[in-house]
Parts: sequence; C-alpha cells; structure tokens
Amino acid sequence: MNNLQKNGYAKYDLMTSLDYDGIEADYKEILDYFEDLPIDDYAPEANRYRRYSRALVLPTSGTIEWLPTIRRDGEEYSAYFQGKFNPEHAGSYREFHSIGASIQNNRLLQEIIMANYRETFWKEEDQIMPIHVGVHFVKLMVESDQDRAVSSPDCLHQDGEPFTFAHLVERTNVEGGMNAIGIPEVRGRKPEEARDEDLHEIFEITKPLESYGVYDSKVSHYVSPVEKGEDDTPGVRSVILIDYQLTVVADMDE
Repeated sequence: MNNLQKNGYAKYDLMTSLDYDGIEADYKEILDYFEDLPIDDYAPEANRYRRYSRALVLPTSGTIEWLPTIRRDGEEYSAYFQGKFNPEHAGSYREFHSIGASIQNNRLLQEIIMANYRETFWKEEDQIMPIHVGVHFVKLMVESDQDRAVSSPDCLHQDGEPFTFAHLVERTNVEGGMNAIGIPEVRGRKPEEARDEDLHEIFEITKPLESYGVYDSKVSHYVSPVEKGEDDTPGVRSVILIDYQLTVVADMDE
C-alpha cells in the first residue's frame, strides 16, 4: 500500500525520481510552452491561463493514446466535464484550447503521466478497459501589485475523478499558492474556515516537478490565490494537473 492509498494524498519530487538523460531539455520545452498559454475563456478576469487535452492509458501495454479534439474557428479544443464537483461550473461542459502535439509527445510529460498512473490503484476487473487521463496546463500570472490570480474552484473541493496529481512547472515572484489537504467534509470551505483537526497538511510546492497527488474519495484539496511578489517582474505559478478515471460502461438496464 503506497502513501496515496494509505493517507489519501502523497507528495513527490519527480525531477529526482524520473531523472534520465535529457530531462532538463524536456523540462525546458514544457516551461517555454507555458509562456504562451491562452487566457481561460471561462474566467478572463481571474488571471488564469490554460490548455487541456485528454488521453488514454492502455493498462496492458502501458502506452498513451491522445484523444481527438474539437476544431472551431481554426483552433483545436478539448472538452471537459466535472459534473457537480466544481461549484463555479456545476453541470456544465467547458472547452479548452488543446495541448499541442509536440508537447503531447514530450518524453517528460509522458513519463509524468505514467509515473502518476503507477501510483493509482484499481480493481482487477477495471483494468480490462483503458484509463482516461485529463491533462491540464494551468498558469496563474499577476503583473501588478493589485492583481490576484485564482484557481477554480477557490475553496477546498473534490474533483470527481478518482485521482488527481499536481506538478509544479514554475514558481517565480509570487506570494500565495499555498496547498491544503483536508477531510472530505470541509469541501466548500476555505482552510481558515475549517478546524485544524480537519486539515491533514498545509504546504507549498516550490521546486520544478515538486508534486502531490490526491485520492479523491478520501480527501479534499485547495490552492490559495496568487499575488505578485516584491520584484518588478510578473508573478507566475504554473502547474500540470493530471487526473485519472475509469472507462464508464453504460448500464443497459437503465
């Protein structure tokens, strides 16, 4: 039993554990890609930028297959549905700009996806079908002392997917971006509104590929808004979020 299964969450240092010849160049390619993320169309005032794509992990071969996109006005989009679990977008589909094929094929991104997958756990019968993977590139960026960049939702929450992992890509000249892990019953609250005994841990991820994962049914989680630090440069906090869920087979009796 790993820490994710035992405690409901776990922390990682993937720059160390995934170390291979060329990892720095692959990381730099991902870092550069984050510079030009498009604004989150669903919250243009939140100083949040993002791309999203969907893939399958094939359990028998351990390979990754990226799913087709939606093409609108010459742009590629991928659809995302979080059901009731995001109170800011409950029950609605959102379409985000897709992650480009060159980055989908980046070795480091694929190594991260598979490293996360190996941390997940499923019933034996569940692994006869592909595991669905959602990959979010999310950047919070603030350019003035008055700006705040906010994650969605801005409260302790559960995602609805069985497993979610967050991997830091960049943290530069920012205040905030604090992570909190709590019991499921405090979802919908801010950490300061929860009792200390209902919070497992409060921490920050600060180094490239410093990461954490959550087992959704056992915990809620949160990241606080980001504000600009003391330097004259923009404040940036960039992460890769990756979620994993089962292929759902329709119940023909319903």
